Amino acid sequence: MTTITTSLPDDLVEKLAEKAQQLNLPKNKLIEKALNLYLEYLNKAEYIQSYKKASSDTDILTIAEEGMEEYLKQLPKDETS
Repeated sequence: MTTITTSLPDDLVEKLAEKAQQLNLPKNKLIEKALNLYLEYLNKAEYIQSYKKASSDTDILTIAEEGMEEYLKQLPKDETS
């Protein structure tokens, strides 16, 4: 495990200490959990952004539409229609 030394604003350290005490967690574990959640959030935001970008790319939309047409052809026909 790596040790990292950093500086944080006093008010943030106070909030961290209070929350860590409430949750009965060491401050470093609370920081670890919070950082993991934030990094996961950033990854999801990047993923969402890539979909937004793809939605305005006409080539990607055409490929997706062609793929859906092929998929629909493979589905069994509904016997009631």
